[in-house]
Amino acid sequence: MRGPWQQRSSLWQADIASIVLLILFVLAIFGLEAWLQPQFTPTTLVLTGILITLVPAIVWLAFFYRRDRLEPEPKHLIVQMVILGGLLASAIGIPVVEGLFAVPNWLSDSPAWAQLLGGFLIVGMTQEFLKYAAVRFSVYYAADFDEAIDGIIYTTAVAVGFAVVLNINFVVSSGGVNLGSGAIRIVLTTLAQASFAGVVGYFLGRMKFEKRPLWWMPLGLTIAAALNSLFYFLRGTLSQGGLGAVNSWVGLVLAALLAGGITWFLSRSIQHDLVMHGGD
Repeated sequence: MRGPWQQRSSLWQADIASIVLLILFVLAIFGLEAWLQPQFTPTTLVLTGILITLVPAIVWLAFFYRRDRLEPEPKHLIVQMVILGGLLASAIGIPVVEGLFAVPNWLSDSPAWAQLLGGFLIVGMTQEFLKYAAVRFSVYYAADFDEAIDGIIYTTAVAVGFAVVLNINFVVSSGGVNLGSGAIRIVLTTLAQASFAGVVGYFLGRMKFEKRPLWWMPLGLTIAAALNSLFYFLRGTLSQGGLGAVNSWVGLVLAALLAGGITWFLSRSIQHDLVMHGGD
């Protein structure tokens, strides 16, 4: 029988496998686009883009079943968190960022310091607080939230739903996307959103099971929002470069490394906490 440390090692390994599969998915889309050279109408281009946005969520949920054998969580709660994340993105996240503050109209044209600050205060804080609130005011008090790592699992589920709606909004507002570049953008957004949510979930999980100071959760939200702002600033800088597709791939590799690195770090941190406290 696996010990608790080996179980959590398997958890982050399953996450790494899902990252690899998503990159393979992007490669497959590029290959199919080059081979078939499909012709789309404006409507079918949008519909195809929306279908592509669902793939990262399906991949994550599929690998959740792998993790579920090692660290069982009620499937209905996971699905509820995914749906809740999508609803919050649609009802609050996008209206606040794109409507109330009209971020797309000015942020990318601002000086670098303003992009980072605006990305942190408006985009990062809005998105990460919504992921925190989704878990804190719902499943946080459920009996199934019974160890610190559950914070990461549930906030990541919220982020997956959040990313689906962000991606659908991007596809629809753009009138559709090219298959290859669109797949990169969609996977990149999903990996990034899940990574930031993992940070929020780590702080949230430890807050529930340990006595933490008042600044603990604000610190977690600040770190996640700062990563959010920095990542999308770098993505925007790459997208404005002259190398086109090369920069898109650099952005995807950056997202994969970020997601893998954060997943590994958080998993090792929880293992270390278990060793220090002698628990499981």
